[in-house]
Amino acid sequence: MHVSSCCTLVVAMALAGSAIAQPTMAVHDSNSCAAEQAELEKRMHLARVKGRMLLRQQLADQLATVQQDCKLLSADQGNAANIERLEREVRTLRTELEAAEAQLRKLKGEISR
Repeated sequence: MHVSSCCTLVVAMALAGSAIAQPTMAVHDSNSCAAEQAELEKRMHLARVKGRMLLRQQLADQLATVQQDCKLLSADQGNAANIERLEREVRTLRTELEAAEAQLRKLKGEISR
């Protein structure tokens, strides 16, 4: 009986350790990026203090992934802003072009009379 409870304890501890090191939820904005990074850094510090170097390394890997995701998110947001700016510029240019074409038609109409 003692051996099985000991094995159960080892399995439970292993599962708890892996649950702690599970990948975190997807990051959606810059605020959650910063919060996620801070949480992982805090957990890495705690793991280091407790001598759990494997867990610390797993958390460091997760942190690197989150940092990369946040960098991509930032680039995507920058691209979205550029797209919006360019779309506004295109609308403005189209309006100017339509006005110039209308002016040209008017001038051509006056000449042909």
